[in-house]
Amino acid sequence: MLRCLRLSSKSQRISLIRSYNYLSIASRNQSNYTIINRLNRNSWRKFFRTTNLWILSYFISVAFYSYWKNFKISQCAIEKHKRLRPNNREELELFKAIRQNNLKKVDELLKNNSDLDVNARHTLGWTPLHLAAILGHAKIAKRLLDAGADPDAIDEFSNAGQIAYENRLNFYDVKNVREQEFSNLLANNVSFLGTTALHYACLASSIDTIQILMTHNANPNLENEFGHKPIDYLDDFDPNIAPLIPEMQKYCLEYGKYIEKLKMEKRRKFPLEQRLKDVIVGQDGAIALVSATIRRKENGWIDFDHPLVFLFLGSSGLGKTELAKQVAKYLHNNQTKGFIRIDMSEYQEKHEVAKFIGSPPGYIGYDQGGQLTKALTQCPNAVVLFDEVEKAHPDVLTIMLQLFDEGRLTDGQGKTIECKDAIFIMTSNLASDEIAEYGTKLRREGEELVKAQHSGKIINEKETENLEKVVISRYFKDQIVRPILKRHFKRDEFLGRINEMVYFLPFSRSELHQLVLRELKLWSQRAAERHKISMTWDSNVIGILANGYDVHYGARSIKYEVERRVINKISNAYENGFVRTGAKIHVVVSDDGEELKLGKLDIDDKKAIKINSNQNEMNQDAKLKLLIENPDNK
Repeated sequence: MLRCLRLSSKSQRISLIRSYNYLSIASRNQSNYTIINRLNRNSWRKFFRTTNLWILSYFISVAFYSYWKNFKISQCAIEKHKRLRPNNREELELFKAIRQNNLKKVDELLKNNSDLDVNARHTLGWTPLHLAAILGHAKIAKRLLDAGADPDAIDEFSNAGQIAYENRLNFYDVKNVREQEFSNLLANNVSFLGTTALHYACLASSIDTIQILMTHNANPNLENEFGHKPIDYLDDFDPNIAPLIPEMQKYCLEYGKYIEKLKMEKRRKFPLEQRLKDVIVGQDGAIALVSATIRRKENGWIDFDHPLVFLFLGSSGLGKTELAKQVAKYLHNNQTKGFIRIDMSEYQEKHEVAKFIGSPPGYIGYDQGGQLTKALTQCPNAVVLFDEVEKAHPDVLTIMLQLFDEGRLTDGQGKTIECKDAIFIMTSNLASDEIAEYGTKLRREGEELVKAQHSGKIINEKETENLEKVVISRYFKDQIVRPILKRHFKRDEFLGRINEMVYFLPFSRSELHQLVLRELKLWSQRAAERHKISMTWDSNVIGILANGYDVHYGARSIKYEVERRVINKISNAYENGFVRTGAKIHVVVSDDGEELKLGKLDIDDKKAIKINSNQNEMNQDAKLKLLIENPDNK
């Protein structure tokens, strides 16, 4: 750069170099800005006499640019430093008190801060209980467990390199924080993902902490990322630990029996059928079939060499996806990773196979894994939903054939994933018209038969329930539905891997009333929470809204009918100021059979709102009317 300035005299070049050196020192030392005064005055005078002013301006600009750049780098370092530590001040003090083994401070924080989450995680992944376990602070661990700490919470810290790469942090910063704020006895290049407090207590050889965790029913059978249980980390050669190993082995066996007993009691008190019926309207046959198959799996009456495979058939909006979600919630205690949903409309092309199982070596995304393989690696016994499977490419179906047959899948990296404990559910709209027509016909025939038997007598509730129990014949399954499936999938071996084909039938009249009532209650709750508006309705309103049912759209048509004929009118009245916060709305059927007419609202002596139907002519074809009573304005 200096050579490009073409300075003629030797003294000119020396003065310029001295000035540049001093300015560089000033830019590197941000705090000592007075260093410019150290410049040699003679050098400055000689420099001004022999050099143009723009050259000096150039070097001053370079100096200040270097200063600003270093300042921005420092600010970024401060921001990254903040991301390495908890954001909440109370959480930071809790971690600090645990490191200092200050039980009094921990008690004070837990008592005085009701909002303090005892399971709060450090930004790098560990919990306060993990910290107490690895440091061997048994009394603090007991205090945390009594306060509600989860003994089975897993550490989300993998290793310093991976954490630094994923969060764009400096490796040495992550390494130092892990050593200073967790433990300096652990290797930084080893992953601790999935490690529990009991793992860390065994690593630290803290007998008191291990016994406290055992008394609080910590799970000794949980495995970390490497498949190691807590007992695997006990030191056999330590004379103090050796007597604990038989006790730990006995605890592992008893814990397994204890958990199985709890599951059996839970299944007896809250059977799967009842849980599903509380959420899903109708579909008693589908619920009974799925529940019976899963119950066989739970009790061990199933082939464990092959996973369970279901095919849900029926029109849209009948509860196929919702049933799969509820089964996953039941089996995995509402854990999100226990339910994997894959929309097969995204796999209509041949090259989409790479997105399914991962790219092969040498291709982009090779190290990222596939959508299915990555999810199954995290939860091999998950409930996997293949939505609209008929849209998938045949090559994708070939991979699914191997998955259903052997219960394992090989990803693009050559790693085999065992998933024999998983439950695979496919949904399809194939033969939906035939199933809907067949179900409607069976219900109609049943109603006519009962009417003929009673000859005008009143039908009781038990006989009404029998009308809704439609049984699909073997002839319909084999001669009508199976040929349609075979023509589409073009392979018998694929259909042969399916354990159960579950049929979803159109809703009966009573089930439609349940759907309407559920939708109205949902909107009534929303109106009360958001606007403090009380919303009620007459019983005959339910029947009119049920008439909006479309067999091709299922429960969605009821949802749209309620929104179109009731909620839109209330929203319009609220927007125009006819309905105010705290109002009471009652939905009725109009006497003249016409639609509700929202016009000018007048308040009478009883503070009730009357509708002037002659002043508004919109929605004349509707059959519902809103009676509105606004709160008294004083």
